[in-house]
Amino acid sequence: MSTNNAASALDEFQAKSKSDTVFIGHPRGLGWLSASEFWERFSYYGMQTLLVLYLMHYLLQPGHIEQVWGFEAFRRLIAWVYGEQSQMALASNTAQLYAGLVYVTPLAGGILADRMIGRTFTVTIGASLMVVGTFLLVLNQTFLIGLMFLLAGVGCFKGNIASQVGDLYTIDDHRRADGFQIYFMGIQLAVIISPVICGYLGQRVDWHLGFVAAGVGMALGLAIYLVGRRTFPPEPIRKNGGAEKRPPLTARDRKVVILLVALLPFLALSIIGNQEIFDAYLVWGERSFQTVMWGFNMPITWIVSLDAFVSAVTMIMVIAFWRWYGKRWKEPNEITKIVIGVSISTLGPLVLAGCSAVVAATHHPVPLFWALGFHILNDIGFANVLPVGLALYSRAAPKGLGGTMIAVYYIHLFIGNTLMVGPLGGLLGTMPDTSFWLLHAGLMAVSAAVLFAASIFFGHLLAPTRAEVTAA
Repeated sequence: MSTNNAASALDEFQAKSKSDTVFIGHPRGLGWLSASEFWERFSYYGMQTLLVLYLMHYLLQPGHIEQVWGFEAFRRLIAWVYGEQSQMALASNTAQLYAGLVYVTPLAGGILADRMIGRTFTVTIGASLMVVGTFLLVLNQTFLIGLMFLLAGVGCFKGNIASQVGDLYTIDDHRRADGFQIYFMGIQLAVIISPVICGYLGQRVDWHLGFVAAGVGMALGLAIYLVGRRTFPPEPIRKNGGAEKRPPLTARDRKVVILLVALLPFLALSIIGNQEIFDAYLVWGERSFQTVMWGFNMPITWIVSLDAFVSAVTMIMVIAFWRWYGKRWKEPNEITKIVIGVSISTLGPLVLAGCSAVVAATHHPVPLFWALGFHILNDIGFANVLPVGLALYSRAAPKGLGGTMIAVYYIHLFIGNTLMVGPLGGLLGTMPDTSFWLLHAGLMAVSAAVLFAASIFFGHLLAPTRAEVTAA
C-alpha cells in the first residue's frame, strides 16, 4: 500500500468513524480495544499485586530461590544498581525495577510498529508474549524469563493499542479525549477487580494459582483483540509485508516532537500526588488515619482499593460532565483539560497537609473522611490528566509517529516513579508531615503553571486543527 493510499484509507476510515456511534456514542473499535486493554490490565495488576509478597514469602525463601535460573547473576545486577540487599529490599527493588521498565519498553515497541510491522501485528505479538510470560511465572525455574517476556510484551502492547484508540478519530473530533477516558475506565475497573481475584487466589489458595488467573486474563485480552481487529484503523503497511516509507518530518513536526518531549518532566511532576499513594502515603496513613472501625482494624492497603473505586466513579462523572459541557459550549482542548486536572489534583496534598496539621495539634489520628477528601480531589484531577494526555500525544504526534509518541508519553510515568516519587517518599520523617505534603502541592503547582504557559504559547502546536495540519 503506497503512502498516499495508506493516508487516504485512514482518512476515509476516520471520516466514517465520525458517524459511528455504536459503542456509547463512539466507534465500535473503541469497545474492542477497551475490552482488550481491560484484560491486559487485569493481568498486569493481578501479577503486580502479588509480586512483592510472592518474592518475600515464597520465591526468595531457601529451597525455592536456588531453583530460579540465572538468579545469582540477577542478584549481582540488583546489588550493582541499588547496593547490597536485604531480602525485603531485594523483593521491593525487583518489583520496582520491573514497574519502572514497563514504562520504557513501549518506546521500542512504538518504533517497531511505526517503522516496521504496523500496530496490529505488534500488539498481537506483545499480547502473545505476555500470555507466555505470565504462565512462565508459575514455574520457579522460569521466573526471570517470564519477567523478560512480560517486559517485551508490554513494550509491544501498551503504547500501540493506545495509539490505535487515537486513530479512531479525526484531528478535529472532540470525542477523542472522551474516548480515552472511556478506555481508561476499563483500566480502573481492572485495578479494582484483579487484586481481589488474583490476590485472594495467590495468598489464600496457592501463589502460582494467582499467576494462572492473570495469565488466563491476558489470554482473554488477546482473543478479544483478534476478534475485534476488523474494526481497527487501517495499517500503513504494503500488502507484501514491507514497511511503508514514511513522509519526512516537516519543520513543524520537529517543533511538536521537541515540545512533547520537553513537557515530560512537568507531566511527571503533575502525577507525584497520585503515585505517592503506592509509597509514602501508606506509611504515613498507618499513623495518621483512624483505621479501627467497629472493633475491626482495617489493613491500610485497603485504602488503595478505596482509591481505585473513587477513581472509577470520578472518571464516569468527568466523562459525563464534559459531554454535558460540550453540548452547550465549546469543549476545551486536551492541554487545557490537563491544566484544569493538575490544578484540581494539587488540592489533594493540601488536604493531607491540613490533616497532618490536625494530627500534630491533637496527637490523635483523624477520621477517614480526610482520606476520602484527598482521593476525590486527586482522582477528579487524574481523570483529566493521564487519559487526556494520551489523547493529546496521539493528536499532536506527526503522522506516522503515533505509536512512538504515545510510548514517549509513558516515559513521564517512569520519570515520576523512579526519579521523583521515590526520593520524595524518602523525605517522610525527615521533616514535619505538613511540610512534606506542602512540598508535593508546591511541585504540582509548578507543573500546572508550566503546562498553562505551554497552552498559551504553544497551543497551536498541541491542539492543531485539520486545516493547520494540511497547511503545514
